[in-house]
Amino acid sequence: MLPPTSSRVLAASMAAVAILGTAVGTVLAGGAPFNQLTFNVLALPLPALGWLVAHRRPGNLYGWLLLATADCLGVGNLGVGLLVTADAGWPVPLLVLAALMASVFAPFYGLSWVFVPLFYPDGRLPSRRWRVGGWIAGAAIAVHWLGVLLFPDDASPLLPHNNPLALTGPAALVMAGLAGLGQLVVFGTALVVLGSLVARTRRASGPERRRLGWMTAALAVTLGGFPIAAFFLLTGSPAAAWIPFMPMLSALPAAIGVAVFRHNLLDIRVGVRGSRFFLVFDLRPTVDELLSELAPDLEEAEPGELLGRLAEAVRTGLDVRWAAVTLADGTRVVAGEEKGEPELTVPAGQGCIACGPRDGGLTRDDRRLLRALAVPVGLAIQSAGLAARLVNAQEAERRRIERNIHDGVQQEIVALIAGLELARATGADTETMTLLRDQARQTLDDLRELAAGIHPSVLSQGGLAEALEERCSRLPVASKVRADPESRARRFPDEVEGALYFTVSEALANALKHARASSVDVRLTLSGGRLGVTVSDDGAGFDPGAVARRGLMALADRLAALGGGLDVASAKGEGTTVRAWVPVHD
Repeated sequence: MLPPTSSRVLAASMAAVAILGTAVGTVLAGGAPFNQLTFNVLALPLPALGWLVAHRRPGNLYGWLLLATADCLGVGNLGVGLLVTADAGWPVPLLVLAALMASVFAPFYGLSWVFVPLFYPDGRLPSRRWRVGGWIAGAAIAVHWLGVLLFPDDASPLLPHNNPLALTGPAALVMAGLAGLGQLVVFGTALVVLGSLVARTRRASGPERRRLGWMTAALAVTLGGFPIAAFFLLTGSPAAAWIPFMPMLSALPAAIGVAVFRHNLLDIRVGVRGSRFFLVFDLRPTVDELLSELAPDLEEAEPGELLGRLAEAVRTGLDVRWAAVTLADGTRVVAGEEKGEPELTVPAGQGCIACGPRDGGLTRDDRRLLRALAVPVGLAIQSAGLAARLVNAQEAERRRIERNIHDGVQQEIVALIAGLELARATGADTETMTLLRDQARQTLDDLRELAAGIHPSVLSQGGLAEALEERCSRLPVASKVRADPESRARRFPDEVEGALYFTVSEALANALKHARASSVDVRLTLSGGRLGVTVSDDGAGFDPGAVARRGLMALADRLAALGGGLDVASAKGEGTTVRAWVPVHD
Protein backbone atom coordinates (compact mmCIF):
# COMPACT_ATOMS: atom_id res chain seq x y z
CA MET A 1 0.00 0.00 0.00
CA LEU A 2 1.31 3.46 -0.94
CA PRO A 3 2.05 6.08 1.74
CA PRO A 4 -0.87 8.51 2.31
CA THR A 5 0.78 11.40 0.47
CA SER A 6 1.65 9.25 -2.55
CA SER A 7 -1.88 7.81 -2.64
CA ARG A 8 -3.42 11.27 -2.69
CA VAL A 9 -1.10 12.47 -5.44
CA LEU A 10 -1.83 9.37 -7.54
CA ALA A 11 -5.60 9.71 -7.03
CA ALA A 12 -5.55 13.39 -8.00
CA SER A 13 -3.41 12.64 -11.06
CA MET A 14 -5.71 9.86 -12.28
CA ALA A 15 -8.77 12.08 -11.82
CA ALA A 16 -7.08 14.92 -13.71
CA VAL A 17 -6.18 12.60 -16.62
CA ALA A 18 -9.80 11.45 -16.86
CA ILE A 19 -11.29 14.96 -16.71
CA LEU A 20 -8.83 16.59 -19.10
CA GLY A 21 -8.93 13.68 -21.55
CA THR A 22 -12.72 13.78 -21.67
CA ALA A 23 -12.91 17.55 -22.07
CA VAL A 24 -10.17 17.90 -24.71
CA GLY A 25 -11.33 14.85 -26.65
CA THR A 26 -14.90 16.13 -26.80
CA VAL A 27 -13.77 19.48 -28.15
CA LEU A 28 -11.53 17.84 -30.76
CA ALA A 29 -14.28 15.48 -31.89
CA GLY A 30 -16.55 18.47 -32.61
CA GLY A 31 -20.30 18.17 -32.81
CA ALA A 32 -23.07 20.28 -31.36
CA PRO A 33 -21.94 22.47 -28.41
CA PHE A 34 -24.89 21.25 -26.34
CA ASN A 35 -23.85 17.64 -26.86
CA GLN A 36 -20.25 18.46 -25.93
CA LEU A 37 -21.31 20.23 -22.74
CA THR A 38 -23.74 17.46 -21.80
CA PHE A 39 -21.14 14.75 -22.36
CA ASN A 40 -18.54 16.54 -20.22
CA VAL A 41 -21.02 17.21 -17.41
CA LEU A 42 -22.20 13.59 -17.34
CA ALA A 43 -18.63 12.23 -17.50
CA LEU A 44 -17.38 14.41 -14.63
CA PRO A 45 -18.97 12.54 -11.63
CA LEU A 46 -17.10 9.27 -12.26
CA PRO A 47 -13.54 10.62 -11.79
CA ALA A 48 -14.77 12.91 -9.00
CA LEU A 49 -16.26 10.00 -7.08
CA GLY A 50 -13.21 7.86 -7.78
CA TRP A 51 -10.95 10.58 -6.40
CA LEU A 52 -13.13 11.01 -3.29
CA VAL A 53 -13.16 7.31 -2.44
CA ALA A 54 -9.46 6.77 -3.24
CA HIS A 55 -8.50 9.90 -1.30
CA ARG A 56 -10.49 9.00 1.80
CA ARG A 57 -10.14 5.22 1.59
CA PRO A 58 -6.79 4.61 -0.16
CA GLY A 59 -6.66 1.04 1.10
CA ASN A 60 -9.96 0.13 -0.58
CA LEU A 61 -9.95 -1.17 -4.15
CA TYR A 62 -13.18 0.54 -5.17
CA GLY A 63 -11.88 4.10 -5.49
CA TRP A 64 -9.00 2.98 -7.72
CA LEU A 65 -11.40 0.90 -9.82
CA LEU A 66 -13.56 3.97 -10.42
CA LEU A 67 -10.51 6.04 -11.34
CA ALA A 68 -9.24 3.37 -13.74
CA THR A 69 -12.67 3.22 -15.39
CA ALA A 70 -12.78 7.02 -15.68
CA ASP A 71 -9.28 7.08 -17.17
CA CYS A 72 -10.32 4.57 -19.83
CA LEU A 73 -13.19 6.89 -20.74
CA GLY A 74 -11.03 10.03 -20.74
CA VAL A 75 -8.08 8.54 -22.64
CA GLY A 76 -10.37 6.76 -25.11
CA ASN A 77 -12.31 9.95 -25.74
CA LEU A 78 -9.08 11.89 -26.31
CA GLY A 79 -7.86 9.23 -28.74
CA VAL A 80 -11.10 9.42 -30.72
CA GLY A 81 -10.80 13.22 -30.81
CA LEU A 82 -7.27 12.99 -32.13
CA LEU A 83 -8.26 10.50 -34.86
CA VAL A 84 -11.20 12.69 -35.90
CA THR A 85 -8.96 15.72 -36.35
CA ALA A 86 -6.05 13.81 -37.94
CA ASP A 87 -5.11 14.49 -41.54
CA ALA A 88 -2.81 12.87 -44.08
CA GLY A 89 0.16 14.90 -42.90
CA TRP A 90 0.19 13.45 -39.38
CA PRO A 91 3.19 11.24 -38.59
CA VAL A 92 2.45 7.55 -38.25
CA PRO A 93 3.64 7.29 -34.62
CA LEU A 94 1.10 9.94 -33.61
CA LEU A 95 -1.67 8.09 -35.43
CA VAL A 96 -0.64 4.83 -33.74
CA LEU A 97 -0.74 6.54 -30.33
CA ALA A 98 -4.18 7.96 -31.09
CA ALA A 99 -5.42 4.51 -32.15
CA LEU A 100 -4.07 2.97 -28.95
CA MET A 101 -5.79 5.63 -26.87
CA ALA A 102 -9.08 5.24 -28.73
CA SER A 103 -9.04 1.47 -28.22
CA VAL A 104 -9.31 1.77 -24.42
CA PHE A 105 -12.99 2.56 -24.85
CA ALA A 106 -13.38 -1.23 -24.86
CA PRO A 107 -12.00 -1.68 -21.31
CA PHE A 108 -14.18 1.24 -20.20
CA TYR A 109 -17.32 -0.66 -21.12
CA GLY A 110 -16.07 -3.87 -19.55
CA LEU A 111 -15.02 -2.22 -16.29
CA SER A 112 -18.20 -0.17 -15.95
CA TRP A 113 -20.57 -3.01 -16.89
CA VAL A 114 -18.96 -5.80 -14.86
CA PHE A 115 -16.44 -4.77 -12.25
CA VAL A 116 -17.89 -1.47 -11.00
CA PRO A 117 -21.23 -3.11 -10.06
CA LEU A 118 -19.60 -6.42 -9.06
CA PHE A 119 -17.28 -4.86 -6.44
CA TYR A 120 -20.03 -2.55 -5.19
CA PRO A 121 -20.52 -1.46 -2.40
CA ASP A 122 -17.46 -2.39 -0.31
CA GLY A 123 -14.70 -3.05 -2.85
CA ARG A 124 -14.89 -6.84 -2.43
CA LEU A 125 -16.37 -9.66 -4.47
CA PRO A 126 -19.80 -10.80 -3.24
CA SER A 127 -18.41 -14.31 -2.71
CA ARG A 128 -15.45 -16.53 -3.56
CA ARG A 129 -17.45 -18.11 -6.40
CA TRP A 130 -17.22 -14.84 -8.32
CA ARG A 131 -13.46 -15.24 -8.76
CA VAL A 132 -14.02 -17.42 -11.80
CA GLY A 133 -16.53 -14.94 -13.22
CA GLY A 134 -14.06 -12.12 -12.66
CA TRP A 135 -11.32 -13.93 -14.56
CA ILE A 136 -13.70 -14.73 -17.42
CA ALA A 137 -14.79 -11.09 -17.63
CA GLY A 138 -11.17 -9.90 -17.52
CA ALA A 139 -10.19 -12.22 -20.35
CA ALA A 140 -13.22 -11.14 -22.40
CA ILE A 141 -12.33 -7.47 -21.91
CA ALA A 142 -8.77 -8.16 -23.09
CA VAL A 143 -10.04 -10.02 -26.18
CA HIS A 144 -12.52 -7.24 -26.99
CA TRP A 145 -9.79 -4.60 -26.63
CA LEU A 146 -7.42 -6.55 -28.89
CA GLY A 147 -10.08 -6.88 -31.56
CA VAL A 148 -10.90 -3.16 -31.40
CA LEU A 149 -7.21 -2.29 -31.57
CA LEU A 150 -6.44 -4.36 -34.67
CA PHE A 151 -9.68 -4.22 -36.67
CA PRO A 152 -10.34 -0.73 -38.14
CA ASP A 153 -14.06 -0.93 -38.79
CA ASP A 154 -14.75 -1.81 -35.16
CA ALA A 155 -12.67 1.02 -33.75
CA SER A 156 -15.34 3.61 -34.44
CA PRO A 157 -17.70 4.02 -37.40
CA LEU A 158 -17.31 7.80 -37.03
CA LEU A 159 -13.58 7.94 -37.76
CA PRO A 160 -12.56 9.39 -41.16
CA HIS A 161 -9.21 7.61 -41.17
CA ASN A 162 -8.29 3.96 -41.18
CA ASN A 163 -6.69 2.38 -38.16
CA PRO A 164 -2.88 2.41 -38.66
CA LEU A 165 -2.64 -0.80 -36.61
CA ALA A 166 -5.29 -2.66 -38.59
CA LEU A 167 -4.62 -6.18 -39.83
CA THR A 168 -5.68 -7.18 -43.32
CA GLY A 169 -6.99 -10.27 -44.96
CA PRO A 170 -8.01 -13.31 -42.88
CA ALA A 171 -6.39 -11.80 -39.79
CA ALA A 172 -8.87 -8.92 -39.95
CA LEU A 173 -11.75 -11.40 -39.90
CA VAL A 174 -10.19 -13.10 -36.88
CA MET A 175 -9.94 -9.75 -35.12
CA ALA A 176 -13.52 -8.97 -35.99
CA GLY A 177 -14.59 -12.29 -34.53
CA LEU A 178 -12.55 -11.74 -31.37
CA ALA A 179 -13.95 -8.25 -30.91
CA GLY A 180 -17.52 -9.45 -31.28
CA LEU A 181 -16.99 -12.51 -29.07
CA GLY A 182 -15.26 -10.50 -26.36
CA GLN A 183 -18.00 -7.89 -26.29
CA LEU A 184 -20.70 -10.59 -26.24
CA VAL A 185 -19.06 -12.39 -23.27
CA VAL A 186 -18.64 -9.11 -21.41
CA PHE A 187 -22.29 -8.23 -21.97
CA GLY A 188 -23.37 -11.72 -20.90
CA THR A 189 -21.26 -11.52 -17.74
CA ALA A 190 -22.79 -8.13 -17.01
CA LEU A 191 -26.27 -9.67 -17.24
CA VAL A 192 -25.21 -12.32 -14.70
CA VAL A 193 -23.90 -9.54 -12.43
CA LEU A 194 -27.28 -7.81 -12.78
CA GLY A 195 -29.03 -11.01 -11.72
CA SER A 196 -26.70 -11.29 -8.74
CA LEU A 197 -27.49 -7.71 -7.74
CA VAL A 198 -31.20 -8.43 -7.90
CA ALA A 199 -30.77 -11.45 -5.62
CA ARG A 200 -28.54 -9.57 -3.18
CA THR A 201 -31.00 -6.68 -3.06
CA ARG A 202 -33.88 -8.99 -2.22
CA ARG A 203 -31.89 -10.63 0.59
CA ALA A 204 -30.61 -7.37 2.07
CA SER A 205 -32.41 -4.98 4.40
CA GLY A 206 -32.12 -1.41 5.62
CA PRO A 207 -29.45 0.90 4.16
CA GLU A 208 -27.68 -1.99 2.43
CA ARG A 209 -30.81 -2.83 0.48
CA ARG A 210 -31.21 0.77 -0.62
CA ARG A 211 -27.58 0.95 -1.73
CA LEU A 212 -27.87 -2.24 -3.76
CA GLY A 213 -31.21 -1.14 -5.17
CA TRP A 214 -29.71 2.00 -6.68
CA MET A 215 -26.89 0.05 -8.32
CA THR A 216 -29.29 -2.61 -9.61
CA ALA A 217 -31.46 0.03 -11.28
CA ALA A 218 -28.42 1.83 -12.71
CA LEU A 219 -26.95 -1.33 -14.24
CA ALA A 220 -30.32 -2.25 -15.70
CA VAL A 221 -30.51 1.19 -17.38
CA THR A 222 -26.93 0.87 -18.66
CA LEU A 223 -27.32 -2.60 -20.13
CA GLY A 224 -30.77 -1.83 -21.49
CA GLY A 225 -29.48 1.22 -23.35
CA PHE A 226 -26.60 -0.57 -25.05
CA PRO A 227 -28.63 -2.55 -27.65
CA ILE A 228 -30.56 0.61 -28.52
CA ALA A 229 -27.39 2.67 -29.00
CA ALA A 230 -25.77 -0.13 -31.03
CA PHE A 231 -28.83 -0.32 -33.28
CA PHE A 232 -28.70 3.40 -34.09
CA LEU A 233 -24.96 3.22 -34.80
CA LEU A 234 -25.28 0.23 -37.09
CA THR A 235 -28.17 1.80 -38.98
CA GLY A 236 -26.24 4.99 -39.64
CA SER A 237 -27.98 7.24 -37.08
CA PRO A 238 -25.18 8.25 -34.71
CA ALA A 239 -27.03 11.36 -33.56
CA ALA A 240 -29.92 9.22 -32.31
CA ALA A 241 -27.46 7.02 -30.40
CA TRP A 242 -26.92 9.95 -28.02
CA ILE A 243 -30.39 9.42 -26.57
CA PRO A 244 -29.64 6.04 -24.88
CA PHE A 245 -25.92 6.80 -24.51
CA MET A 246 -26.45 9.67 -22.05
CA PRO A 247 -28.29 7.61 -19.39
CA MET A 248 -25.80 4.80 -19.99
CA LEU A 249 -22.96 7.19 -19.17
CA SER A 250 -24.58 8.73 -16.09
CA ALA A 251 -26.56 5.91 -14.44
CA LEU A 252 -23.73 4.13 -12.61
CA PRO A 253 -22.02 7.31 -11.30
CA ALA A 254 -25.44 8.58 -10.19
CA ALA A 255 -26.07 5.39 -8.18
CA ILE A 256 -22.64 5.60 -6.55
CA GLY A 257 -23.13 9.30 -5.81
CA VAL A 258 -26.48 8.64 -4.12
CA ALA A 259 -24.84 5.89 -2.06
CA VAL A 260 -22.09 8.29 -0.94
CA PHE A 261 -24.27 11.31 -0.23
CA ARG A 262 -27.28 9.54 1.28
CA HIS A 263 -26.09 6.17 2.57
CA ASN A 264 -22.46 6.79 3.64
CA LEU A 265 -20.91 4.43 1.09
CA LEU A 266 -17.65 3.01 2.53
CA ASP A 267 -18.41 5.10 5.64
CA ILE A 268 -17.73 8.37 3.80
CA ARG A 269 -20.01 10.99 5.29
CA VAL A 270 -21.11 14.05 3.38
CA GLY A 271 -22.85 16.90 5.13
CA VAL A 272 -23.48 20.64 5.06
CA ARG A 273 -21.60 22.91 7.44
CA GLY A 274 -22.77 26.36 8.36
CA SER A 275 -25.09 28.71 6.56
CA ARG A 276 -22.89 28.98 3.44
CA PHE A 277 -23.54 25.36 2.47
CA PHE A 278 -19.96 24.11 2.48
CA LEU A 279 -19.86 20.43 1.75
CA VAL A 280 -17.99 18.46 4.34
CA PHE A 281 -16.53 15.09 3.37
CA ASP A 282 -15.76 12.91 6.35
CA LEU A 283 -15.51 9.22 7.06
CA ARG A 284 -15.94 6.92 9.99
CA PRO A 285 -12.53 6.06 11.43
CA THR A 286 -11.20 2.54 11.15
CA VAL A 287 -10.34 0.40 14.17
CA ASP A 288 -6.66 1.36 13.88
CA GLU A 289 -7.52 5.04 13.58
CA LEU A 290 -9.85 4.90 16.59
CA LEU A 291 -7.24 3.20 18.73
CA SER A 292 -4.48 5.55 17.56
CA GLU A 293 -6.56 8.56 18.52
CA LEU A 294 -7.66 6.98 21.79
CA ALA A 295 -4.30 5.56 22.91
CA PRO A 296 -2.90 8.78 24.50
CA ASP A 297 -6.11 9.30 26.48
CA LEU A 298 -6.20 5.68 27.63
CA GLU A 299 -2.62 5.86 28.90
CA GLU A 300 -3.49 8.80 31.14
CA ALA A 301 -6.98 7.65 32.16
CA GLU A 302 -7.83 6.21 35.54
CA PRO A 303 -9.59 2.81 35.51
CA GLY A 304 -12.95 4.45 36.07
CA GLU A 305 -12.44 6.92 33.22
CA LEU A 306 -11.17 4.25 30.86
CA LEU A 307 -14.55 2.58 30.37
CA GLY A 308 -16.22 5.91 29.66
CA ARG A 309 -13.69 6.79 26.98
CA LEU A 310 -14.04 3.38 25.39
CA ALA A 311 -17.83 3.75 25.26
CA GLU A 312 -17.51 7.22 23.73
CA ALA A 313 -15.04 5.91 21.12
CA VAL A 314 -17.50 3.18 20.09
CA ARG A 315 -20.39 5.65 19.94
CA THR A 316 -18.39 8.09 17.81
CA GLY A 317 -16.90 5.42 15.58
CA LEU A 318 -20.27 3.88 14.69
CA ASP A 319 -22.17 7.18 14.84
CA VAL A 320 -24.85 5.59 17.05
CA ARG A 321 -27.05 7.39 19.56
CA TRP A 322 -25.49 5.63 22.53
CA ALA A 323 -22.97 2.92 23.36
CA ALA A 324 -22.34 1.05 26.60
CA VAL A 325 -19.39 -0.97 27.91
CA THR A 326 -20.26 -3.56 30.56
CA LEU A 327 -17.87 -5.55 32.76
CA ALA A 328 -18.41 -9.09 34.02
CA ASP A 329 -19.08 -7.77 37.55
CA GLY A 330 -22.00 -5.68 36.31
CA THR A 331 -20.19 -2.34 36.05
CA ARG A 332 -21.75 -0.44 33.14
CA VAL A 333 -20.73 2.86 31.57
CA VAL A 334 -22.87 4.52 28.88
CA ALA A 335 -21.89 7.21 26.39
CA GLY A 336 -24.85 9.19 25.06
CA GLU A 337 -28.47 9.02 26.16
CA GLU A 338 -29.53 5.40 26.46
CA LYS A 339 -33.05 4.82 25.20
CA GLY A 340 -34.63 1.53 24.20
CA GLU A 341 -33.05 -1.83 23.61
CA PRO A 342 -29.54 -2.14 22.11
CA GLU A 343 -29.37 -2.54 18.35
CA LEU A 344 -26.24 -4.68 18.52
CA THR A 345 -24.32 -6.41 21.34
CA VAL A 346 -21.00 -8.22 21.00
CA PRO A 347 -18.78 -9.84 23.65
CA ALA A 348 -15.52 -8.06 24.44
CA GLY A 349 -13.12 -9.95 26.69
CA GLN A 350 -14.56 -10.10 30.19
CA GLY A 351 -17.45 -7.84 29.25
CA CYS A 352 -19.51 -6.72 26.29
CA ILE A 353 -20.23 -3.73 24.07
CA ALA A 354 -23.81 -2.65 23.35
CA CYS A 355 -24.85 -0.08 20.74
CA GLY A 356 -28.05 1.83 20.38
CA PRO A 357 -29.71 2.64 17.05
CA ARG A 358 -28.32 4.83 14.30
CA ASP A 359 -30.23 6.94 11.84
CA GLY A 360 -30.60 4.73 8.78
CA GLY A 361 -29.79 1.55 10.70
CA LEU A 362 -26.61 -0.44 11.18
CA THR A 363 -25.09 -2.12 8.14
CA ARG A 364 -23.01 -5.24 7.70
CA ASP A 365 -19.89 -3.06 7.68
CA ASP A 366 -20.93 -1.55 11.01
CA ARG A 367 -21.27 -5.00 12.54
CA ARG A 368 -17.92 -6.04 11.11
CA LEU A 369 -16.27 -2.92 12.53
CA LEU A 370 -17.76 -3.46 15.98
CA ARG A 371 -16.64 -7.09 16.06
CA ALA A 372 -13.13 -6.02 15.04
CA LEU A 373 -13.18 -3.25 17.65
CA ALA A 374 -14.33 -5.74 20.30
CA VAL A 375 -10.90 -7.41 20.37
CA PRO A 376 -8.82 -4.37 21.44
CA VAL A 377 -11.70 -3.04 23.54
CA GLY A 378 -11.89 -6.41 25.29
CA LEU A 379 -8.19 -6.19 26.10
CA ALA A 380 -8.69 -2.66 27.38
CA ILE A 381 -11.63 -3.80 29.52
CA GLN A 382 -9.54 -6.64 30.92
CA SER A 383 -6.71 -4.20 31.59
CA ALA A 384 -9.10 -1.81 33.33
CA GLY A 385 -10.44 -4.59 35.55
CA LEU A 386 -6.93 -5.81 36.30
CA ALA A 387 -5.75 -2.31 37.13
CA ALA A 388 -8.73 -1.79 39.43
CA ARG A 389 -8.08 -5.07 41.24
CA LEU A 390 -4.38 -4.25 41.61
CA VAL A 391 -5.25 -0.87 43.07
CA ASN A 392 -7.69 -2.50 45.48
CA ALA A 393 -5.11 -5.14 46.41
CA GLN A 394 -2.48 -2.48 47.06
CA GLU A 395 -4.92 -0.54 49.21
CA ALA A 396 -5.86 -3.69 51.15
CA GLU A 397 -2.18 -4.51 51.70
CA ARG A 398 -1.49 -0.98 52.87
CA ARG A 399 -4.33 -1.21 55.39
CA ARG A 400 -3.09 -4.61 56.58
CA ILE A 401 0.39 -3.26 57.25
CA GLU A 402 -1.11 -0.20 58.95
CA ARG A 403 -3.31 -2.42 61.13
CA ASN A 404 -0.41 -4.72 62.06
CA ILE A 405 1.75 -1.75 63.01
CA HIS A 406 -1.05 -0.15 65.04
CA ASP A 407 -2.23 -3.28 66.81
CA GLY A 408 1.17 -4.92 67.30
CA VAL A 409 4.50 -3.15 67.14
CA GLN A 410 3.12 0.29 67.97
CA GLN A 411 1.55 -0.95 71.21
CA GLU A 412 4.77 -2.73 72.19
CA ILE A 413 6.82 0.40 71.59
CA VAL A 414 4.37 2.49 73.64
CA ALA A 415 4.63 -0.02 76.50
CA LEU A 416 8.44 -0.04 76.22
CA ILE A 417 8.62 3.76 76.39
CA ALA A 418 6.32 3.78 79.41
CA GLY A 419 8.52 1.19 81.13
CA LEU A 420 11.66 3.21 80.42
CA GLU A 421 10.06 6.37 81.81
CA LEU A 422 9.03 4.50 84.94
CA ALA A 423 12.50 2.97 85.31
CA ARG A 424 14.12 6.39 85.06
CA ALA A 425 11.74 7.88 87.61
CA THR A 426 12.10 5.08 90.17
CA GLY A 427 15.72 4.08 89.63
CA ALA A 428 14.87 0.58 88.48
CA ASP A 429 16.81 -2.42 89.64
CA THR A 430 18.66 -5.00 87.52
CA GLU A 431 15.64 -7.27 87.18
CA THR A 432 13.49 -4.46 85.79
CA MET A 433 16.17 -3.43 83.29
CA THR A 434 16.55 -7.06 82.16
CA LEU A 435 12.80 -7.23 81.60
CA LEU A 436 12.86 -4.02 79.55
CA ARG A 437 15.79 -5.37 77.49
CA ASP A 438 13.87 -8.56 76.72
CA GLN A 439 10.83 -6.48 75.80
CA ALA A 440 12.96 -4.38 73.39
CA ARG A 441 14.35 -7.56 71.79
CA GLN A 442 10.83 -8.91 71.30
CA THR A 443 9.79 -5.65 69.68
CA LEU A 444 12.81 -5.90 67.36
CA ASP A 445 11.84 -9.45 66.42
CA ASP A 446 8.28 -8.32 65.69
CA LEU A 447 9.59 -5.52 63.48
CA ARG A 448 11.74 -8.00 61.57
CA GLU A 449 8.76 -10.30 61.13
CA LEU A 450 6.68 -7.40 59.86
CA ALA A 451 9.44 -6.39 57.45
CA ALA A 452 9.69 -9.99 56.27
CA GLY A 453 6.00 -9.80 55.39
CA ILE A 454 6.69 -6.76 53.23
CA HIS A 455 9.90 -7.98 51.60
CA PRO A 456 12.08 -10.48 53.47
CA SER A 457 15.78 -9.70 53.55
CA VAL A 458 16.70 -13.29 52.73
CA LEU A 459 14.85 -12.91 49.43
CA SER A 460 17.03 -9.96 48.48
CA GLN A 461 20.24 -11.59 49.66
CA GLY A 462 19.93 -15.29 48.92
CA GLY A 463 17.29 -15.56 46.20
CA LEU A 464 13.94 -17.24 45.87
CA ALA A 465 14.97 -20.81 46.75
CA GLU A 466 16.64 -19.77 50.03
CA ALA A 467 13.73 -17.49 50.93
CA LEU A 468 11.24 -20.33 50.45
CA GLU A 469 13.40 -22.66 52.56
CA GLU A 470 13.66 -20.04 55.31
CA ARG A 471 9.90 -19.48 55.20
CA CYS A 472 9.09 -23.18 55.44
CA SER A 473 11.61 -23.75 58.24
CA ARG A 474 9.42 -21.72 60.58
CA LEU A 475 6.27 -23.75 59.89
CA PRO A 476 4.80 -25.80 62.75
CA VAL A 477 4.20 -28.75 60.37
CA ALA A 478 6.41 -31.01 58.30
CA SER A 479 7.57 -29.26 55.11
CA LYS A 480 9.90 -29.89 52.20
CA VAL A 481 11.27 -27.47 49.60
CA ARG A 482 12.61 -28.90 46.34
CA ALA A 483 14.27 -26.64 43.76
CA ASP A 484 15.93 -27.79 40.55
CA PRO A 485 19.58 -26.75 40.14
CA GLU A 486 18.95 -24.10 37.49
CA SER A 487 16.25 -22.28 39.47
CA ARG A 488 18.48 -22.35 42.58
CA ALA A 489 21.56 -21.04 40.76
CA ARG A 490 19.89 -18.14 38.92
CA ARG A 491 18.58 -14.83 40.20
CA PHE A 492 15.45 -13.30 38.73
CA PRO A 493 13.96 -9.79 38.66
CA ASP A 494 12.74 -8.53 42.04
CA GLU A 495 9.13 -8.33 40.88
CA VAL A 496 9.21 -11.97 39.72
CA GLU A 497 10.79 -13.34 42.90
CA GLY A 498 8.52 -11.23 45.07
CA ALA A 499 5.33 -12.32 43.29
CA LEU A 500 6.17 -16.04 43.59
CA TYR A 501 7.40 -15.72 47.20
CA PHE A 502 4.19 -14.09 48.41
CA THR A 503 2.10 -16.57 46.42
CA VAL A 504 3.80 -19.39 48.33
CA SER A 505 3.39 -17.51 51.60
CA GLU A 506 -0.34 -17.07 51.00
CA ALA A 507 -0.73 -20.72 50.04
CA LEU A 508 1.12 -21.81 53.20
CA ALA A 509 -1.01 -19.56 55.37
CA ASN A 510 -4.18 -21.02 53.86
CA ALA A 511 -2.89 -24.57 54.39
CA LEU A 512 -2.30 -23.88 58.09
CA LYS A 513 -5.33 -21.73 58.91
CA HIS A 514 -8.06 -23.31 56.79
CA ALA A 515 -6.94 -26.74 55.59
CA ARG A 516 -5.39 -27.92 58.91
CA ALA A 517 -2.64 -29.64 56.92
CA SER A 518 -0.03 -31.85 58.59
CA SER A 519 2.54 -31.63 55.80
CA VAL A 520 3.36 -29.25 52.95
CA ASP A 521 5.46 -29.75 49.83
CA VAL A 522 6.92 -26.81 47.86
CA ARG A 523 8.57 -27.20 44.45
CA LEU A 524 10.46 -24.57 42.46
CA THR A 525 11.11 -25.30 38.76
CA LEU A 526 12.54 -23.50 35.74
CA SER A 527 11.49 -24.99 32.40
CA GLY A 528 10.47 -23.75 28.96
CA GLY A 529 11.07 -20.09 29.82
CA ARG A 530 8.76 -20.29 32.85
CA LEU A 531 9.66 -20.03 36.52
CA GLY A 532 7.02 -21.88 38.49
CA VAL A 533 6.17 -22.84 42.06
CA THR A 534 3.83 -25.58 43.29
CA VAL A 535 2.51 -25.78 46.85
CA SER A 536 0.78 -29.04 47.81
CA ASP A 537 -0.76 -29.92 51.21
CA ASP A 538 -2.56 -32.90 52.68
CA GLY A 539 -5.27 -30.83 54.32
CA ALA A 540 -9.05 -31.02 54.22
CA GLY A 541 -9.38 -29.52 50.76
CA PHE A 542 -12.35 -27.51 49.47
CA ASP A 543 -14.57 -26.86 46.47
CA PRO A 544 -12.81 -24.09 44.44
CA GLY A 545 -16.06 -23.04 42.82
CA ALA A 546 -17.83 -22.43 46.11
CA VAL A 547 -15.14 -20.55 48.05
CA ALA A 548 -13.99 -16.98 47.48
CA ARG A 549 -10.19 -16.75 47.16
CA ARG A 550 -9.61 -13.08 47.98
CA GLY A 551 -5.93 -13.39 48.91
CA LEU A 552 -5.06 -15.56 45.95
CA MET A 553 -7.09 -13.37 43.56
CA ALA A 554 -4.91 -10.36 44.42
CA LEU A 555 -1.82 -12.49 43.82
CA ALA A 556 -3.30 -13.83 40.57
CA ASP A 557 -3.69 -10.24 39.36
CA ARG A 558 -0.11 -9.54 40.36
CA LEU A 559 1.10 -12.56 38.41
CA ALA A 560 -1.09 -11.66 35.40
CA ALA A 561 0.47 -8.21 35.33
CA LEU A 562 3.82 -9.98 34.83
CA GLY A 563 2.41 -12.19 32.08
CA GLY A 564 2.03 -15.22 34.34
CA GLY A 565 -0.85 -17.10 35.88
CA LEU A 566 -2.16 -19.06 38.86
CA ASP A 567 -4.49 -22.01 39.26
CA VAL A 568 -5.79 -23.97 42.24
CA ALA A 569 -6.74 -27.64 42.24
CA SER A 570 -8.57 -29.03 45.28
CA ALA A 571 -11.36 -31.30 46.41
CA LYS A 572 -12.82 -32.05 49.79
CA GLY A 573 -10.67 -34.57 51.65
CA GLU A 574 -7.97 -34.61 48.93
CA GLY A 575 -5.77 -31.65 49.86
CA THR A 576 -4.94 -28.59 47.77
CA THR A 577 -2.37 -27.80 45.08
CA VAL A 578 -1.55 -24.22 44.11
CA ARG A 579 0.47 -23.64 40.93
CA ALA A 580 1.89 -20.28 39.89
CA TRP A 581 4.24 -19.31 37.07
CA VAL A 582 5.86 -16.27 35.51
CA PRO A 583 7.68 -16.07 32.14
CA VAL A 584 11.43 -15.37 32.43
CA HIS A 585 14.00 -14.62 29.76
CA ASP A 586 17.59 -15.67 29.39
